Amino acid sequence: QVQLVESGGGLVQPGGSLRLSCAASGFFFRINAMSWYRQAPGKERELVASISAVGGATNYADSVKGRFTISRDNAKNTLYLQMNSLKPEDTAVYYCKTLTYWGQGTQVTVSS
Repeated sequence: QVQLVESGGGLVQPGGSLRLSCAASGFFFRINAMSWYRQAPGKERELVASISAVGGATNYADSVKGRFTISRDNAKNTLYLQMNSLKPEDTAVYYCKTLTYWGQGTQVTVSS
């Protein structure tokens, strides 16, 4: 069955960096587009970034452009999200998604 397992979240100070990973299994990773979403307390889940299957075309929410980078390693069936210059408003649970499948999420907290 499809499994998406996120890791790499944690507590970081404003201006810091984190790299999230999403280990995928149970489907043909390399032919599917992948996305990162996040949900902050009391807010709706929102798209952060996406990456296509072929060519690696990327798309970002305006709020993270220039700070976050989505990438994928098809040989390792892994999706990444490099997050730099983190802000308190980036605090949320971050989810990996493909097709109709979601991971369990990883908590990112940006606070001094």
